[in-house]
Amino acid sequence: MALFESAIGGVAVSVFDQAIKAGKYAAKEIRGAYSKTQHDQRVIAASKAYIENYLKWQCQIKIMPGLMKEPLDLEKIYTTVKLLDDESRRTFLGLEELEGEYRVRGKRGFGSGQAERLGGMEVANSKQFLMVLGGPGIGKSTFLRKIGLETLKKEGQIQRECIPVFLELKKFREEQIDIKQKIIQEFDKYRFPSAEALVDASLEQGKLLILFDGLDEVPSQTLNYAIEQIEDFVDRYDNNSFVASCRIAAYRSSFRRFTDVTIAEFDNGQIEQFIDRWFGSAEDEALGTAKKYRELLSQDNHEATKELAQTPLLLTFLCLVYDREQTLPSKRSTLYERALNIILHEWSAQKRIKRDPIYEGFHSELEKLLLAKIAYDSFKQDQLFFSKDYVTERITDFLSDTLDAPKYLNADEVLEAIEVQQGILVERATDAYSFSHLTLQEYLAALHVVETQMERELITEHLVDESWREVFLLVSGLMSNRSIQLFTAIDQQARAFIAPYPKLQKFVNWAAVNRVGASELSQRAAMLAIASAVSIGDTKAGGNIDGIPIHYLSKLDRARAIATDIVRASDPGDNTLSIISSANAVPIVRAIVDDIGIGDSISDHSAVGHFNNIHIDVRNAACSEHHLLNTHSLTMISAELSKHISIFPGRDAPFYALDEWVQQLKNIWIVALCLDQESVHFSYEEAEALQKYFYANELLIQCKEAAIRVSRSEWEALERRLLTMDDGAAE
Repeated sequence: MALFESAIGGVAVSVFDQAIKAGKYAAKEIRGAYSKTQHDQRVIAASKAYIENYLKWQCQIKIMPGLMKEPLDLEKIYTTVKLLDDESRRTFLGLEELEGEYRVRGKRGFGSGQAERLGGMEVANSKQFLMVLGGPGIGKSTFLRKIGLETLKKEGQIQRECIPVFLELKKFREEQIDIKQKIIQEFDKYRFPSAEALVDASLEQGKLLILFDGLDEVPSQTLNYAIEQIEDFVDRYDNNSFVASCRIAAYRSSFRRFTDVTIAEFDNGQIEQFIDRWFGSAEDEALGTAKKYRELLSQDNHEATKELAQTPLLLTFLCLVYDREQTLPSKRSTLYERALNIILHEWSAQKRIKRDPIYEGFHSELEKLLLAKIAYDSFKQDQLFFSKDYVTERITDFLSDTLDAPKYLNADEVLEAIEVQQGILVERATDAYSFSHLTLQEYLAALHVVETQMERELITEHLVDESWREVFLLVSGLMSNRSIQLFTAIDQQARAFIAPYPKLQKFVNWAAVNRVGASELSQRAAMLAIASAVSIGDTKAGGNIDGIPIHYLSKLDRARAIATDIVRASDPGDNTLSIISSANAVPIVRAIVDDIGIGDSISDHSAVGHFNNIHIDVRNAACSEHHLLNTHSLTMISAELSKHISIFPGRDAPFYALDEWVQQLKNIWIVALCLDQESVHFSYEEAEALQKYFYANELLIQCKEAAIRVSRSEWEALERRLLTMDDGAAE
């Protein structure tokens, strides 16, 4: 025993020690001419080789050879697996219920929602017969390898004295499958004396843990026979332990004695654990690489990318990208295209899975266009979940209308091949399908828009629908050199929103001309953001700003927020944002006074304390060079704000006095901005149009960032017109 442990470093081998002493295997006729000591030494050497090779071949992970230079140690990157029981997997919710549940959850991803998650190793330790299900790249094979490793450890999580035997079922190609002979071959490789006798003895004692990996990878012509052989073998040697894995879409009938569980997609905690382990080297720890990556992935603009990280295969891809570039690409269309190709092609190719014969005539580009059509149609109908009939009808229509599509293809067979081999379409409940990731559905929908040149229709119908935002960004990336056409069309539609409202046109024109210095986009946006904030005093707002409750949400408040986002996207100086922040105090103070008026408990100290220093940002800005407002205006605002705050009437004052105080605060800004009361008093319809106008312009700027290439001269010409009444007709 000491020899094993000193040679292999703490790996438990008591089970091999027991095999040496096992009845038949220890018999003299098995030893032959060897003495008992010589026989034991041969078994020890073979056992050592068996364990070392398990660690070498089953515990070294190289998922994407094209990107990974060296394999990684399973122990270093393994992330805790969580499982869903069979009841959680077999849901009978209807399409409307699934849609409703997803919308209520309010998070990207079609995962398991509130279903209870079970610890993977705890389940594996407690179940003698276990079937592990999951989609492609979810970590089934890795989980089985880890179970085997924990079995070998001296104090592992699998508290069962067994020898793990890892069998890749894709190698079960023979017409006559002999599982016992496959196991014997595994031991024979490492020169166990009389491997057959060892296997017989171990099976009789219940000392084997057989890991059947990849039931879905068994060639289709031998699948039914392989299932029969596995079940018969389990029945014959049922004092041993068995774990099998299978892609969930290929699992048509339950193994009789097995407990079915499904690997859950990664949650935030698992994603963070994986990243911490991936970037766990001393150098990365010193640089804080994992922390930087986690923070980057958690930013709102990477929400769609983070959804991909729920699948370990794609999280590995994302870690490789970050490891190489130390950032995430702003051109997400390229990133998502590679992620889609990994799912559609590279993963199956790497695992050497024989593709369905259906793909002999149904080439990959044709398949991608089909998926793009399904993605766009369902997205347009605001359906994230759809029936099998819905999918097969679209497959049939697509194939019948495609000149080079093979005539023999059957829609049901195509759907099954896509579902089983790639998992890009997933059956979430009985007869209810969705794409594996919302992010990939958005990418495919964008691909359909570009391939069919439907950019104009996209803008006309969906420009201000925020659920289409990611699609717009991806379309921009996919259009390559043509993206300026998208930007111009968005600009035209944005102008159409305010065209019926002369007051809004005057408002926009005011921001374009009423400043000192050059008319930069960020300055125009800042002026509009400040004026919008001031005008909110006339429009009851809602939500929660800095902990101050506000009870009515206005379109104008949303417009003000979007205009501020445009300023940030235009990379202004700190002074600009400081002045906007001070102007934002107007709606906050309006809310405080409204709350006092309806009897909410807000103290004088709380009210005044919240905005007591709002003039400081303006005062600081007045002390530095700035081209948004002239220095005289800034100085005047700072002095007037300081004076006005000092005469706050207090919460016990009559409401009319409080209301008048707020109006005077608003007037300070109106005078400084060279406006009048009427010019910042908007109707609901005008406020709604202004919000749409700002949103379209902000989206346009983000689309520019997502584009692969934009001509500098063309962009500068367009940028000069944004947030102005100049439509470029004279150019």
